[in-house]
Amino acid sequence: MVRFLRPLLRGTTYTRLLHLWVPMLMESLWLFIDPGRPWVPALVLVPLGLLPAVRRGEGVQARLLLTPDAPESGISEAPAANWRDRLRTVAWLELRWVLGWVTCFITVFSLVSAVELAGCAWGHAPSGMPLLDRLSPAPAWALLSPLPLLVLYGAAVGLGALVTACARRLLGPSAAERLAALEERTEQLLERNRIARELHDSIGHALTVAVVQAGAARAAGDPEFTDRALGAIEETGRAALADLERVLGVLREAERPASARPTLADADRLLESARASGATVDADVSGPVAAVPGPVSREGYRILQESLTNVLRHAGAVPVRVRVAVTDDRLVLRVRNALPEPIPGPGRGSGLRGIRERAALLGGTAHTGPERDEWLVRVELPLG
Repeated sequence: MVRFLRPLLRGTTYTRLLHLWVPMLMESLWLFIDPGRPWVPALVLVPLGLLPAVRRGEGVQARLLLTPDAPESGISEAPAANWRDRLRTVAWLELRWVLGWVTCFITVFSLVSAVELAGCAWGHAPSGMPLLDRLSPAPAWALLSPLPLLVLYGAAVGLGALVTACARRLLGPSAAERLAALEERTEQLLERNRIARELHDSIGHALTVAVVQAGAARAAGDPEFTDRALGAIEETGRAALADLERVLGVLREAERPASARPTLADADRLLESARASGATVDADVSGPVAAVPGPVSREGYRILQESLTNVLRHAGAVPVRVRVAVTDDRLVLRVRNALPEPIPGPGRGSGLRGIRERAALLGGTAHTGPERDEWLVRVELPLG
């Protein structure tokens, strides 16, 4: 019984009933003008539904009254973009008008029937309402007086559910709108993945450098080396904080463009950070690095950063050879270092996976793994 009456406690039941009653306001005004032709407002709805803005207004109203608590209502609030959307809006207006008439009739007839049956139970004669004008006063009618109210309750719930389903069908997003929403969702996911990689590369590099520097300084026992190590830790930490602040700014304000991200022109900072950690870095940069397109240069910087981070994290302060070559059509990055013991298998960590993902997003290739007695990271990115 409680479950049966639960819709009476939901505000959606009454907002949907209100939504069904709204078209009857215009109908009521027209009946004062010409009660002999009640169908005229239905004709007016045809050209009205062809206006693009009407679809937006109906969508906003439907979402507010039919699905007020639903995060995903399935109802569009965009104006009509083509004739199919306009015709669907016309069909929706006509259907809403018909359902409004049905709701109005059931509501009035049910309430009047309940009053008439109660009056007959108290000995009053019927007032002449069709279907009820032949009733004779009798106390037994008191048992049937709640029946019209139950019919009204079922009609309110059923018609509310029906008009909501029709709204999702006729005012729902078109194929173009669904495609646009899917593309927007995809862009958001790509942006989240990019931010996650940014944080992984930047913060991971800073923490790795700090750990290696601190361990080396403690083992060296040399005050001068300790000072240099602390300076390197401070510089790396400041750079990581700047990157973190930039990423958090993007998360706080989605419409604000991200500030300039580091590019291969800033690669010296990475090389000096690795050298300060005790690694011997042999770097060779050839070609017009400054002319590399922004997206390729920024991703190349992150790939180089992740490669050096992996060297320091897994191999320690070992000799590293870095080659950056820019040709007419591609950027080639090579990072080689001596293999630690034991020799690792093919790389499957999140850092190496991030290198491959970055290269794939730009249409390039990435190879990571042991080669001879060294660990090799080789990435090729197209410039065009």
